[in-house]
Formats: sequence, structure tokens, C-alpha cells
Amino acid sequence: MSILYEKYTGFLEWLDENGDSRIKEMWLMDSPWPVITILAAYLYFVLKIGPEFMKYRRPMNIDRVVMVYNIIQVLFSLYIVREAFRLVWLQGDYRSNCIEIDYSDTDLAKEKIWAVWLYFFSKILDLLDTVFFILRKKQNQVTFLHIYHHTMVLSFSWGVLRFYPGGQITFFGTINAFVHVVMYSYYFLTILKPEYKKAWWKKYLTQLQLIQFVITGLHGIIALLTTDCSFPKFIILLALPQDFFMFILFWDFYKKAYRQPKNKLT
Repeated sequence: MSILYEKYTGFLEWLDENGDSRIKEMWLMDSPWPVITILAAYLYFVLKIGPEFMKYRRPMNIDRVVMVYNIIQVLFSLYIVREAFRLVWLQGDYRSNCIEIDYSDTDLAKEKIWAVWLYFFSKILDLLDTVFFILRKKQNQVTFLHIYHHTMVLSFSWGVLRFYPGGQITFFGTINAFVHVVMYSYYFLTILKPEYKKAWWKKYLTQLQLIQFVITGLHGIIALLTTDCSFPKFIILLALPQDFFMFILFWDFYKKAYRQPKNKLT
């Protein structure tokens, strides 16, 4: 037991020495355990406790709660997009093939840290999607793609932001937040008017998600080939396979949902 404790304290010391001290003070960022606990509770609920609890119960009527949640997600994502443009894209101090991390102690750098933390926190809010699916007995929507996506993005966000808050990952965060504005707006509409669940343009929302992974993947490859960029390339090497894997999963979903033969749809 003492050996495990020494290894744990050694890990925390290593984290303090190598992590970015500016983001360490922010909520949930000092240690990985809070996020690990959140993810463990999330997986336990969505894979076991939740379905068992709802097994013999009627779907909960929480439409108003979900509508408020969707509005909050839209506004939150819009704010993140706004901040990304204000703090990065409209500053003019970045290159299309390389976005450096601002390690200065300026007010602008501190605002960037706050913005990337907000993006991380938005990934925690996203977990409520699955909770609502289960409480409304929409178990068919609790897919491997859905659970893996939420789990992976939250884990990766914490790990990257603890060491490299900002820089190249800002590109993915901006596009992802914009996609969330569109997606949660749609989710809100489907509760307001259920007929939108079968809208002819619904498939374009999944196409938007696929385009997201194509753009971020290409941007990552370009950044990887850039020689005069200080952003750690091993982060990009870790992110690219995930980007490709998510594209495959979303493409598989798209084919099953929208490209089935007509005789299977009738």
C-alpha cells in the first residue's frame, strides 16, 4: 500500500512540475481524480444503474428541463465561439498552419486560459445528454458512438488542457463549439415541434459533424508537417487517430440512418 501511495504522490509531484501552473488553480484541473470520478459515475449510471432504474418505469416527462438544457448549451457554445474569435482569430497573431500557446502573463493570455477551461467544462455538461436519454427511455440513442464520443472528448480535453492550454487545439474547439450551436438548436426544435425529428434536412446535421472531422483532421496534418511550430506534435499525433476513428463511427451511423436501400426503409 505504501508503494502505491508513493507512486501516487510521485505522480502528483510530476503533474505539478510539468503541468501548466496557470490552469492548475481552476476548478477540476488540479488533479485528474475529479474527472475520473465524474466519468466513472457517468459510465456506471448510463451502462447499469440508469437502465435498471428505468426498466419497469414509464419515460419521465422532463421535456421542459431538456429544453432549458438545450438553450443553455446553445448559449454556452455561442459564447465559446465568440471568445475564440475575440481572443484568437481576430487578434491576427496566428498562422493558419500553426497556433502557438500564449505562455505570457498578460490579461489576454489569462482570458485565453479561461476560454479553454470553459470549453473543457462544456464537455462535462454534454454528459447530461445521455442521462436525459435514459430517463426518457430513449435507449436506442445510447450507442457506443454516443458514449465513446463523450468519454473520449472529456478525457482528452482534461489531459491536453492541463499541460497545453490553448494553441493548436483552439481550432478544434472553435469548430466543435459551432457544431454544438447547430446541434442543440435542432434538439430544442425537436421538443418544441416533434415533427422536426423526421425533417428532410436532418441528415445534413450529421454531414456537418463529418465535415468537422475532415477539416480538423486536415488542419492537424498541415500542422504536423509544419517545421517552425512549437506546439507539441505528439499531441497532434494522439489527436489524429481519434479524429479519424470518430469520422469512421459517424460515417457508419450516417450510412445506417440515411443511406439504407429503399426496400429497407419501407
